[in-house]
Amino acid sequence: MSLKVVVFDYGSGNVRSVVRMLQRVGAEVTLTADRQAVLDADGLYVPGVGAFHACMAGLRDAGGPQLVAERLRLARPVLGVCVGFQVLFDGSTEPTSIQPPPTGLGFFAGIVERLAAPVVPHMGWSPVAAATGSRLLAGIEQERFYFVHSYAARQLLASRVVGEPLVTTSNHGEDFVAAVEDGPLAGTQFHPEKSGDAGAHLIENWLATL
Repeated sequence: MSLKVVVFDYGSGNVRSVVRMLQRVGAEVTLTADRQAVLDADGLYVPGVGAFHACMAGLRDAGGPQLVAERLRLARPVLGVCVGFQVLFDGSTEPTSIQPPPTGLGFFAGIVERLAAPVVPHMGWSPVAAATGSRLLAGIEQERFYFVHSYAARQLLASRVVGEPLVTTSNHGEDFVAAVEDGPLAGTQFHPEKSGDAGAHLIENWLATL
């Protein structure tokens, strides 16, 4: 029986490649923001492209903060990707016309800041320093993954989920947090759906934890 994954549909860009990747590795995928579907799914995939604050506003309009919090309370897996990963932190220094600027979901303590690099955005394939014991990156620790971002969390100060986070890093001008795993909550700054076979392997690894 296929695992059921909901890709949270809150208006964050083109998610067709995400759906295709999940289907490629055998998941039964639904693109929706329906409350019961989100809560009942084996896994919840939270995408995100564009601006941090716009994504947060969209999530709030769709009831995302409450749904993610409820899934984590029930120890039901959630994976955030790119800006869908950044919003798991306390907030971002990214400029916005939205006033007051939305805070993040706050599951990870830390702030998302503009990368201090000669060239921004960081766009392309980069290696990662996989956390010891990482389940997401098992078997693909030496692979490169596809990044497209100008902002990132320089460090994870703490996790407010289980509290024993595994932190994978990468570098573009400076070290930054590339992935976090803490109990039912995980996230990647890079795009698995744009990372070819390595990305498919990572999604298979995530599905194996559901």
